[in-house]
Amino acid sequence: MKEIEPVKFHIYDLPGGWIVVAGRTDEDNDRLSIKLADPRDWWFHVHGMPGSHVLLKYRPDYPEEPGPDTLKTAAAIAAYHSKARSGGVVPVCCTRACNVSKPRGAPAGTVSIRKEKVFKVRPALPQSVPNEQNG
Repeated sequence: MKEIEPVKFHIYDLPGGWIVVAGRTDEDNDRLSIKLADPRDWWFHVHGMPGSHVLLKYRPDYPEEPGPDTLKTAAAIAAYHSKARSGGVVPVCCTRACNVSKPRGAPAGTVSIRKEKVFKVRPALPQSVPNEQNG
């Protein structure tokens, strides 16, 4: 029987108490996007090339939506954890996790999205050091 690897993520704390979670492998991306995401989370992925699935976690304790700077920071993290890391300004798709689905029979890490918005950002990590965590 095949042993199941634990899910590991890159986790970043952003100003205002927001948390960003990025998958490391295709399998982690699937689990993050399909099984662990709250439908109200914001989901990010660099447009048109391989990279991590990234979530900006919904905060039930916080009544306001994340501001544009927070969304752009999450998009920059998604760009950083992609093949576009050294590509200058890159497009990153963003949508709510409820708009992300897994097509039947699709390979690990492949999803379909709808109602996306595109941010153009430079790949970057926030100033703080990430916490390496299991999911």
